[in-house]
Amino acid sequence: MELVDVLVVGAGPAGMALAAACSQRGLAVGLLDPNPGRRWVATYGMWSPELPADLPASTIAARAAGRAIALTEHRLGWEYVVLDVDALRSHLVGQSVDVTVHTGRAVGSPTRGSVALADGSTLRASVVVDATGRSRPLDPNQSHRVSAEQTAYGVILDETSVTPLVDPGEALFMDWRAGHGESGWPTFLYAVPLGGGRVLVEETSLARRPGLPLATLRRRLHARLAHHGISAPKEARTEKVSFPVDQARHSGSGVLGFGAAAPLIHPASGFSVAAALHLAPRVACAFAEHLPADPDRALAAAKATVWPTAAKVIHRVRRIGLEALLRMPAAEVPGFFEQFFSLPDAHQWAYLTGRDDVGGTIAAMASLFRESNWRLRRRLVLPALMRALHTNDELPSAPTRAN
Repeated sequence: MELVDVLVVGAGPAGMALAAACSQRGLAVGLLDPNPGRRWVATYGMWSPELPADLPASTIAARAAGRAIALTEHRLGWEYVVLDVDALRSHLVGQSVDVTVHTGRAVGSPTRGSVALADGSTLRASVVVDATGRSRPLDPNQSHRVSAEQTAYGVILDETSVTPLVDPGEALFMDWRAGHGESGWPTFLYAVPLGGGRVLVEETSLARRPGLPLATLRRRLHARLAHHGISAPKEARTEKVSFPVDQARHSGSGVLGFGAAAPLIHPASGFSVAAALHLAPRVACAFAEHLPADPDRALAAAKATVWPTAAKVIHRVRRIGLEALLRMPAAEVPGFFEQFFSLPDAHQWAYLTGRDDVGGTIAAMASLFRESNWRLRRRLVLPALMRALHTNDELPSAPTRAN
């Protein structure tokens, strides 16, 4: 098998963005996926200031003013953007000049620069990238503990039918009101336009270890919709979401973890696509500077690009914040977000998006701490001194029907 410069394993948005960026810089690129031509069906969004400058307008499905509801309503300071995944994929395919596509499932990286496939064959490259999302088959040191997961169940409805919840041209980032009529583990409504008069309404569990079952979310979503006089047609298209938000950094010694496999997933929001799209050209430049002459330096430079010291620090800080949220009593969660969305826009922005802005992140957390009462302060600080919660099933959080 001919040796390529870069072999990207995983043909989702992150993997394809990196393969395209490497190809644009003249590198010989391979792309491996069990079903490389599959259509992307997930909904991907970001804040408009995060949009890469070179992303064509055709990849934007909808723009909307963002708002959130905790105990009260808050207008967010930035426009929300939902991507047209078909157009995004077509754009990246068009940029992937001379990328060699392989169909197969990676099962490991037995030696540096090699990828073993389930059919017994092997692919080789100067540098290997694992962009497979949660599965990370090229990471030999994955934890076997229970993951904290974000789970969601949604339906796509006509925008005119959901005006009791969200007006046309608006995105409801979070609605923590318990309109579903249940107590127990807290969930919120996420409602965003998809373009073409369609809106995704999704009942979401921000994080739980293990994830809240989709059946619970489906029940709550339909109860919430009914509470507002909205009925979802039986033929309505659905969306099911489940991914970990607490994975450790990819530890493959001869492999670069990228995208959700890095992981670039923000523990407090679940977002990762914006970070991957921004990092892909920078990682490709790091590869191109050293390949083909020095694969080791190329890999080291790429890892430093994805995980500079500041990003490592912030990843750790956000993981502590995640543990605080996992331990927070359900009744106090809306109050926490009320406090967060009352912060100045600059502090919210730093915490939600700045993966290497240590100063901004610390300033945001300090502001949140100053404005919180002593009970919430204890909730925020103690998890930094405690071992990670093994499972939320140890806590009295099972959903029950409210009277």
